[in-house]
Amino acid sequence: MLTRKQHELLRFIQTRLEDSGISPSFEEMKEALDLKSKSGVHRLISALEERGFIRRLPNRARALEVLRQPDNAGTKPSRATATNDDTGIAAIQPARSAPQPANDVIEIPLHGRIAAGVPIEALEGQSMLPVPAALLGSGEHYALEVSGDSMVEAGILDGDFALVKRTNSARDGEIVVALIRGEEATLKYLRRESGMVRLDPANAAYEPQIYGPDEVEVQGKLAGLLRRYN
Repeated sequence: MLTRKQHELLRFIQTRLEDSGISPSFEEMKEALDLKSKSGVHRLISALEERGFIRRLPNRARALEVLRQPDNAGTKPSRATATNDDTGIAAIQPARSAPQPANDVIEIPLHGRIAAGVPIEALEGQSMLPVPAALLGSGEHYALEVSGDSMVEAGILDGDFALVKRTNSARDGEIVVALIRGEEATLKYLRRESGMVRLDPANAAYEPQIYGPDEVEVQGKLAGLLRRYN
């Protein structure tokens, strides 16, 4: 048997999933249940999960799935299923099936290592990297393993996987994969000045790299990062 707060939270999550297919945030759950802190939400979520009413979907923020409702959940219509017709009498609409929470994983090509310091050769590999679809937008993407520390101030660390949207154009200030002289690739901020191309690091220990416009080809721009913790 669920407590009143557990039942209210379960109903709130179910309603939000039916309306939008997206789980509510912890802040939204806290406000909906008039709780004083998010720790109370964490306790309720854990209790519902232990009792088999919900489950958290892996590798996704804010991803909850309602597995079942309490045995007496069908005795009263939820607010989301009650409407008023022109007689002023509440009419119950058929319950909508909840959209499946988005938890798709897409495999994208993993093309070797890319320097976040001195440029190194960008290796074309045959391996694939599974990536949560929520991290990618529209367009074609590929991944590169980061080598070096010149982008640490942008939160890009050695060993991270850069998720790159394939494009041959970018605006000044965007982080791009730049192919240099057709053979070396690096991950840097793109700047254009005085007819030249400047590739800026995000680490004060490194100097900008300046090339002629014909020496640099944009091969993509950073769309996201994946980091593994051992």
